[in-house]
Amino acid sequence: MEPRKLYRSKKNAMLLGVCGGVAEYFNIDPTLIRLVWALFGCTGTGILAYFVAAIIIPSNPNQ
Repeated sequence: MEPRKLYRSKKNAMLLGVCGGVAEYFNIDPTLIRLVWALFGCTGTGILAYFVAAIIIPSNPNQ
């Protein structure tokens, strides 16, 4: 079995595809990830973490 890899999603992307990619990795609804990230974003560090994740996580080459 091939290990799963975390990629930014192109088909579930709203901004940069980070939440969609995390949702695809954990096989859950992207809306749940977006809601959690929005709550985390209210602290200020969540916004920074989102853009850092967008830089670090590669785009999915298969989409």
